[in-house]
Amino acid sequence: MRLRFVLLFALIVALPVPGSAQNSPSSLPDWALGPFSRPVKEPILKPRPESIFHDPLRTDPVHWEALHTFNPAAVVRNGKVMMLYRAEDDSGAMQIGMHTSRLGLAESEDGIHFTRQPEPVFYPAEDSQKSREWPGGVEDPRIVEAPDGSYVLTYTQWNRKTYTIGVATSQDLIHWVKHGPALGETGPYANLMYKSGGIVTQLDHGRLVAARIHGKFWMYWGEIQVRLATSSDLIHWFPVEESAGKPVVVLKRRPGLFDSGFPEVGTPPILTRQGIVVLYNGKNAEAGAANHMDPELDPGAYSVGEALFDPEHPTRLLQRLDQPVLHPETPYERSGQYAAGTTFGEGLVWFQGKWFLYYGCADTFVAVAIAAGPEHPIPTP
Repeated sequence: MRLRFVLLFALIVALPVPGSAQNSPSSLPDWALGPFSRPVKEPILKPRPESIFHDPLRTDPVHWEALHTFNPAAVVRNGKVMMLYRAEDDSGAMQIGMHTSRLGLAESEDGIHFTRQPEPVFYPAEDSQKSREWPGGVEDPRIVEAPDGSYVLTYTQWNRKTYTIGVATSQDLIHWVKHGPALGETGPYANLMYKSGGIVTQLDHGRLVAARIHGKFWMYWGEIQVRLATSSDLIHWFPVEESAGKPVVVLKRRPGLFDSGFPEVGTPPILTRQGIVVLYNGKNAEAGAANHMDPELDPGAYSVGEALFDPEHPTRLLQRLDQPVLHPETPYERSGQYAAGTTFGEGLVWFQGKWFLYYGCADTFVAVAIAAGPEHPIPTP
């Protein structure tokens, strides 16, 4: 039954038939990252109600990370792990998506214990993106280093009506320039609601740097269905289309598995000799849904999965793990404002000879999982 579904899935997305990798926590194909373990059995970042920020769009001081700190991005800079994390204040209605989100910055010498900046470094302001980012805020960052040493941030712009992937750049992770929606403010995708963009990277002297394939940068993007876009400058992105105005779909949900609800792009993917390794977040279907949930997971839970794409043809799926490499298990991953539980991966770094995966827990905390790496990092093409 599973083989028949995999064949059907491949036909639907018009790709060659991918292999289905049967994995267990202790046995993974050689292309996959993992297995992952938790070095500490608690969140590494929690809300801090005492933090104050004098927001440019409000007249009163704001407790900017009072309620939730979650969904982090990460890079290695000057021998330290630098984390950008989403923080929600205590304004708005007490429900998901109705507070204002800003991005805080924290740094660590060991990848586990972090020191935070006292104020957010990225937030809605009186700028060209205010109408897209206020009052909902800036959410769910992914970050990569550009070949010139600068940084490129993709994030969700949320005004509580519509959302898009925004792009911003920085030289130091503190001062940022916003460039607007990734797919443009005009044209066929101007009114599309889309989120979650992971730019393909490769290891370069221990850092994950944006990679060119056939002279272009590539970004996997989206939830429900995962798609692709290309860019010449890491700022302006153009969907890979199967026909005009119709982007190619490269990942869909799979009934009965951890991503039976849908897949959503996770950390920035990694280009290796074996292929492009994409870590993504799979949502389990709700109980009673027609596409059948994974009975081993709670309904609606988010877990981290992995897929491998052809390095010469980034739309072509080669393999996809049937089981997640990280799923909600601990109390802090199965409580908070998203009680169904999440291990929502958004940050990945190669640090001190290991893979550090930073993830959000139940839309409330940040945690880390670590995978042992080979003596030498995965080679790039």
